Formats: sequence, C-alpha cells, structure tokens
Amino acid sequence: MKLNGEIFSLSAPVALRELLEQHGYHTLRIAVERNGDIVPKSDYDTTMITDEDVLEVVSFVGGG
Repeated sequence: MKLNGEIFSLSAPVALRELLEQHGYHTLRIAVERNGDIVPKSDYDTTMITDEDVLEVVSFVGGG
C-alpha cells in the first residue's frame, strides 16, 4: 500500500483507524483519501486497508 507517496507492505488487511494510529496520526485533525475518494471519519473503524490501496492523509493546521 502507499501512504502519502511512501510504499508499505501489509501482512494482512488492517482497519484504517488502526493504520493511522500506527503511523502517528491523530484522527480528529486529518482527512483521508483512499484510492481517490474521501473516507468519512465514521468509516475509519470499518474501512479495511490492503496492499492494493493508495492513501493520502492531509493534516489540518490552525494559525492566526
């Protein structure tokens, strides 16, 4: 699978939320695109990621 342009190998499908947490993302402050489609936060626990998937994660940054 590819995460923000970096290739990773998965030994088995994994839930999106678990994958994000393993890579240090805080799920409240990001948006995730999977294979070109935005994944709703409500689907993070049920969306299974495989080696065929391409993910783009965008973090929200506040400023003043």
